[in-house]
Amino acid sequence: MAATPMMPPNLGPGNPNDGNAPAAPPPPGTDMTGICFRDQLWLNTYPLDRNLVFDYFALSPFYDYTCNNEQLRMRSIHPLDISHLSKMTGIEFMVSEVMEPHLFIMRKQKRDSPERVTPMLTYYVLDGSIYQAPQLCNVFAARVGRALYHISKAFTTAASKLEKVGYVDPENENTSVEPKAAKEAIDFKEVKRVDHILASLQRKLPPAPQPPPFPEGYTPPTAEGEQGPETEQADPKLPLVDPILDQGPSKRLKYS
Repeated sequence: MAATPMMPPNLGPGNPNDGNAPAAPPPPGTDMTGICFRDQLWLNTYPLDRNLVFDYFALSPFYDYTCNNEQLRMRSIHPLDISHLSKMTGIEFMVSEVMEPHLFIMRKQKRDSPERVTPMLTYYVLDGSIYQAPQLCNVFAARVGRALYHISKAFTTAASKLEKVGYVDPENENTSVEPKAAKEAIDFKEVKRVDHILASLQRKLPPAPQPPPFPEGYTPPTAEGEQGPETEQADPKLPLVDPILDQGPSKRLKYS
């Protein structure tokens, strides 16, 4: 394997018992989804494949120098050799999926026994850029928060349109809806009973009186095209005058 061994930062050769020896860098944080790592100089120098992707990942701030892979690197053993990693316990990195040369998925896990491992975090190398994959709980929280935002915005828009129609008191909303629903419900038995009562009252009451007759010489106005035969035989030279209205002596017509 054409490996590119890298020394951890601030960790050089020397006596570990020496009090002046530099300390190892602290382990990376749990939530580092807001950062991205890319080393263009390394990508221009070495090919990014399944054999060198771990060395490239070790340059990023996501790498934990206390993992078992780093111990194998110090012993000049391939850091992804499963025959050695299965015999160790602790934190380790494994390449779970590979789509050369674009996508590499790294998984950080804790090994308790050769057959028992507990996944911790997931990282992916996409076209040379390294990211931390968000946890499932964070994805759900983000999606639920986005859905609640749109639901709240929809209710705000609906409330603003309802204000133009009429004000609804939230406290009396339940009491106002019940009478409205009761009014909308129609009981046909009740309608028939009311019609029967009105019909019986109409039979008991006397008939309505006839309207008073028109004054002598008064012709009621009729619509155009609905004139009776009597109006057709009337003299067209005589204008129709309302005898009830007093038009004054100067405007009164004289009949011979």
